[in-house]
Amino acid sequence: MAMTETCKQWLCGCLASLLGLGLIPSVYATDLAPHRTSIAIIIDDMGNQKDLGLQALELPGSVTYAFLPHTPYAARFARLAHLLDKEVMLHLPMEAEAGQHLGPGGLTSTQDRRELLAKLKQDLLAVPYIRGVNNHMGSLLTQRMQPMQWVMKALQKNPRLFFVDSRTSPDTVAGKAAVQNGVPTLGRDIFLDHVQEPTAIGQQFQRLIALAKLQGGALAIGHAHPETLAVLATELRRLDDYGVRLVSVSSLLANNAAPSPPVPGQRLAKNP
Repeated sequence: MAMTETCKQWLCGCLASLLGLGLIPSVYATDLAPHRTSIAIIIDDMGNQKDLGLQALELPGSVTYAFLPHTPYAARFARLAHLLDKEVMLHLPMEAEAGQHLGPGGLTSTQDRRELLAKLKQDLLAVPYIRGVNNHMGSLLTQRMQPMQWVMKALQKNPRLFFVDSRTSPDTVAGKAAVQNGVPTLGRDIFLDHVQEPTAIGQQFQRLIALAKLQGGALAIGHAHPETLAVLATELRRLDDYGVRLVSVSSLLANNAAPSPPVPGQRLAKNP
């Protein structure tokens, strides 16, 4: 049943009162505020580190976490993230141009369709509660339409799943393949910690805010580095001051039917 305008005004008044009393942390209440510019943040590479992984899960608000499959803490921490009402993604290893080691579950251009889909199935089952998938590295594989078609056709069978193109290559076709196969998709707008230094990370966070206000929403990717977590722990409590709200990737996607356009001048990740 639709909420009447009177009910909306009453709810907003109650929220304002609770916020004023300090009974609802503002960083959580921003999800309930209407007509706010939205940002989403993915913390990548989760699953290998215990202490930093736990610290990442303590970040306030609707942070989304992307877990590498078959890593020591992926399944356990994904369950914990779910219990904390955080969104969970599969951080899917894909072949890079420089040939970096992918770790377990990697998809490569040398795999035929059967091999690739078998590996993908194992990866999807390795992380519980996933709502979406994004590529780990992948600067080579995301340029290849055939394997991207195989991946998206497999994801399309589960209507709950979306795909985020991490955009580790300017020539990626991953988003195009997702659209062609009816997979909801977004592209990364900002890398927060390309430079692992607090000032640089803070500047990237401000770029995220500015871009979100320019285009109505924006998506950032960061990692569980001490510097990144420290900056986010501070900045995510200032969102009311910035006039934005933090939402899950699926919530951001609900307001963005098409992939985000490339950001002029945005540097790609090193060693993608």
